Amino acid sequence: MTRPPRNRFTSWAVLIAVAAGAVVATATAASADVGVIAAAADLKTVINRITNWLVGLLVALSTLLLTIGGVRYLLAGGDPGEINKAKDTLKYAALGYGVAALAPVLVQILEGFVS
Repeated sequence: MTRPPRNRFTSWAVLIAVAAGAVVATATAASADVGVIAAAADLKTVINRITNWLVGLLVALSTLLLTIGGVRYLLAGGDPGEINKAKDTLKYAALGYGVAALAPVLVQILEGFVS
């Protein structure tokens, strides 16, 4: 049984559009809750805010990779090449979660060197 040819550009474009829509919706909801943005009092507060923002971005991207890897694995249809690509994507998602978990620790180490 042969599968019909897939248009990979269309499927990637749909995934990117869905991800972009989710990011915009999240950013809009988050900015509505913030209200007035005040200036930070010290450098440590700025570093903590940047770290939190980067960790959130890493977690969001890792979740997107996890979703893409899972969908690729489900749609592989037994093709060993596609299964390996899906597993690689899942590995990258796990690596992203690991970096996100270690980011605050790395910032603390760097602060120890600087101060």
